[in-house]
Amino acid sequence: MHSQQELTKIVNDALQQIKMNPNVDRLYQPIRYAIDNGGKRIRPVLMLMAYNLYRDDISRIINNALAMEVYHNFTLLHDDVMDKAEMRRGKPCVHVKWDENTAILSGDTMLAMAYRLMSENDDFFNEKDVSLAQYQAMRDATATFNQATIGVCEGQQLDMDFEAMDDVAEEQYMEMIRLKTSLLLSCSLKIGAQLACASQEDCDLLYTFGEKIGLAFQLQDDLLDVYGDPKVFGKNIGGDIVENKKTFMLIKALESADSTSRELLEQWIAKKEFDRQQKIDAVTYIYNVCDIRAVCEKKIETLFEEGMDALARLNVEEEKKEPLRGFAMNLMKRNS
Repeated sequence: MHSQQELTKIVNDALQQIKMNPNVDRLYQPIRYAIDNGGKRIRPVLMLMAYNLYRDDISRIINNALAMEVYHNFTLLHDDVMDKAEMRRGKPCVHVKWDENTAILSGDTMLAMAYRLMSENDDFFNEKDVSLAQYQAMRDATATFNQATIGVCEGQQLDMDFEAMDDVAEEQYMEMIRLKTSLLLSCSLKIGAQLACASQEDCDLLYTFGEKIGLAFQLQDDLLDVYGDPKVFGKNIGGDIVENKKTFMLIKALESADSTSRELLEQWIAKKEFDRQQKIDAVTYIYNVCDIRAVCEKKIETLFEEGMDALARLNVEEEKKEPLRGFAMNLMKRNS
């Protein structure tokens, strides 16, 4: 079994080997810039981890793993244009360093590259006698990849829709973050298992594991934006409050607050001009009154336990599950 650190190095090395046409440097230089601009490579590593549960020859699906990472970075290019973001991972966004047209076109190219990496993988069919099961596995994996790529776009659209909505229900928010954030994790795991010709039950369990852990991680991100330590969190807290983002925290506060607290919260949401810190303090006070932190922590705990339960029911030796168990613990910053 490979460790997460080993798999991350394998992915980073393979990303450097992706061939790009040097004669169209204006198109590919931003792509290389985006790919090389850090990132934990969580999605391709999860795919390799899932495959490694059943098979040792992970080199056969490196291209499939790279497809998920290239697709993820494509979404970031376009998201940054849509959000008018200035920085990504501490560096200027592609549309800032170049221009919006370049970011859009390079992003489109990354999408095509991702599909090529997923579907044109000669390494997967490198045996003398290729079985029908392998062709079926590749077909199933490609279908799952299609599901992921479309789902992420649906999640982005829902997120945009929420900006114009006064009330967003908890179920609507959970579905949005499932599509926008969690789906690539769950599908990465499922694809790895599919390519290893694992049972349908195990493929579904790994999908559930990734989905629940991904949801828990996003809710934890919501929580840390209010209650996190800026030095640990890596950015100033309160950004979601300032931008009136329809997070789990805000939704539950509007749902559970008494009439006085809800009226005050709605006033802060409606304000066009305000002191940033004053708004953060006021909204956080309302969250405290409504005990929203405890509500969010309970939801995170439930999702995490559901994910770990799915992993526990996986039909492989217990020691083989350790890398995924460790991944989940590390992602959620847990010790036990």
